Amino acid sequence: MYEDRKEGFTTTFWQDFSIADMFGMAAVKDTYKRAFREWRDNYLYLTDLVAVLNHKLWQHYQAGNEPLARLYNDLWQEAQSYGYEHLQGEELEYFWRVLD
Repeated sequence: MYEDRKEGFTTTFWQDFSIADMFGMAAVKDTYKRAFREWRDNYLYLTDLVAVLNHKLWQHYQAGNEPLARLYNDLWQEAQSYGYEHLQGEELEYFWRVLD
């Protein structure tokens, strides 16, 4: 079985997107495109990506940056849907458990 993570994210996605935030929406889209393409088949990294996108969505929403919050919402929905549609068995259970 898979152990639950207790110390936050296991990837550099948070840092990657925080850097992209400073360069605007095009940089966020590019960062997402590269991360998703590279890691969508790794359920652990996909789970982290979805969690980071959700946190970024709320970070920007609470800061009043609605355009960036909407972008993160769209990316979050895309990545989350991919996980629900493509993961199976214990990998899907892990995805659900961590993101719930």
